[in-house]
Amino acid sequence: MEEPNGYRPNVAAIILSSDYERTRRFVIARRTGIRRGWQFPQGGIDAGETPQEALLRELKEEIGTDDVTILAEYPEWIQYDFPLAKRTSKLYPFKGQRQRYFLVQLRDDALIDVQAHSTPEFDEHMLVTHEELFRRVAYFKRPAYRKVIHYFKQKGYL
Repeated sequence: MEEPNGYRPNVAAIILSSDYERTRRFVIARRTGIRRGWQFPQGGIDAGETPQEALLRELKEEIGTDDVTILAEYPEWIQYDFPLAKRTSKLYPFKGQRQRYFLVQLRDDALIDVQAHSTPEFDEHMLVTHEELFRRVAYFKRPAYRKVIHYFKQKGYL
């Protein structure tokens, strides 16, 4: 489903570890075949799907679990352009994404399995601190991540 302005409707999950209150770690995953492709899980919103429904479906597809508690939703859409070198035929004709961000926390017994889907989008995941997060994630995603994480901090979720 293409938006009139050329941006793909999408959801993204800022994932907190189940023990975040003690360790202050986030869960990120690396795109299959992209050495520096670390990011939070995200994906398109299908026709007739709400952003929250898309979020849970994408988590199940990308990290093998939707066993999370949704803590908050960023109140606005965030839009970004794809770097020209990163555009793929899968995303054509989109020039970028228009994302809705959710803050979620893994439940204590949640198990991440990035190989759970028949065509895995990620090949690895890790727990990272706030500082390490911004050293690892793809450069073009950093401004949106900073904005959303800052908002969740201001609201007292982080």
